[in-house]
Amino acid sequence: MSDHHYTAEVRWERGNKVVFTENRDSRAHSWRFDGGVEVRASSLPQVAEKAFVAALSSGHMMSFLYVAARRGFRADSYFDAATGILSRNSGGKLAMTSVTLHPEVRFSGDRRPSRTDLDEMHHQAHEDCYIANSVLTDVGCEPVYES
Repeated sequence: MSDHHYTAEVRWERGNKVVFTENRDSRAHSWRFDGGVEVRASSLPQVAEKAFVAALSSGHMMSFLYVAARRGFRADSYFDAATGILSRNSGGKLAMTSVTLHPEVRFSGDRRPSRTDLDEMHHQAHEDCYIANSVLTDVGCEPVYES
């Protein structure tokens, strides 16, 4: 497999309302991705941290949906209330030390996965997730099972 390259633009401008050296200017900025998708980001507490958690959750979801389709299960919806913990790592630096995913997947059709199937698919999705494979963060998965 050849290397794939991805880009993201991060854009911020000071404006002329506040003197930059007073460190009171806005940190509002934007993220722009291929295809013109633009996300407004800000300096509000935890925005970057939440984006990190969302990226891990999204990566797991994409891997999981692929695995489920390959196994012949028809997923109808996927919801994850993922959580992350920001704390000091072993080197004493602030880091997102753990993220726990809580995926709840709904299926339809004649063939529905058992809990064992779901656990296996989540495990495979985690193994395949290139985002989880790219970070030092401990990524856990605690599926929410359909009743």
